[in-house]
Amino acid sequence: MYLSIFLGTVEQGLLWSLMVLGIYMTYRVLDYADLTVEGSFTLGAAMAARLIFDGYDPVLATLLAIFSGAIAGVITGILHTQFRIAPLLSGILSMIALYSINLRIMGKANISLLRLDTVISKITAMGVPEDWSVLVMGIFVAAAVVVILWLFLNTEIGLAMRATGDNPQMIRSLGANTNVMKIIGLSLSNALVALSGALVAQYQNFADVGMGIGTIVVGLASVIIGEVLFGTKSVIRTLIAVVLGSLVYRMVVAGVLQMGLNPNDLRLLTALIVTLALASPILKEKIRNLLASKRSEDNA
Repeated sequence: MYLSIFLGTVEQGLLWSLMVLGIYMTYRVLDYADLTVEGSFTLGAAMAARLIFDGYDPVLATLLAIFSGAIAGVITGILHTQFRIAPLLSGILSMIALYSINLRIMGKANISLLRLDTVISKITAMGVPEDWSVLVMGIFVAAAVVVILWLFLNTEIGLAMRATGDNPQMIRSLGANTNVMKIIGLSLSNALVALSGALVAQYQNFADVGMGIGTIVVGLASVIIGEVLFGTKSVIRTLIAVVLGSLVYRMVVAGVLQMGLNPNDLRLLTALIVTLALASPILKEKIRNLLASKRSEDNA
């Protein structure tokens, strides 16, 4: 029983890690607080589920889900860069609009994918044992995305994007268009989030209009956990740390649920984890100052 719980937790962590990598692109690389992800995660799930339900190939459905997420990111980027709407508000506007769009795509609040072909069933048909198909797919996709992002972030465009998040005035003085960098970054981020939503929907065998609620908090928790536990000395190490952070977060959640935590309190636990992680540098500084003050008093 514990092995099946562990495997299920790892599978979920790998599929959700794609969303976490998307949030990393905006939160860390662009220094942009993007709430579009709460809508684009569901958008990816809704698009893939609707197309699969209508008889389309699941691989094509997943690719179109990625494209739809990229479009959502472009719209958020245009709202911010062309209409000078604040990053937080532009994301909120896109998120609100996507709720209605997702309902339009699905035609109802949820779609079941039971007994329908998905990318997971395709992997099983290739000879991979059914119990391991999701794990194999998750490892392959997560590894591929990490490598692609690492290569991209070391290109000229990727370096300009990183500089846009670090020091936009400097990179503008060098002739780079920071608005274009933001739009590309938001598009890439939400494409990854939509990919995660599409794969999670096929893993769960359903898509629901509310499945993206709380996505941003889960993503931030995973990013911060990964950075704190595994470090950020290089780009590739940071990307791997983000994926591992998603796995650790899912294991923590599975562990506390096994200990009897009410599932209704799960979002409260996530909020506490994020708060503690964000406040940890200040808490460490306060503890260090307190210990130094105590030592000075003892010496006196």
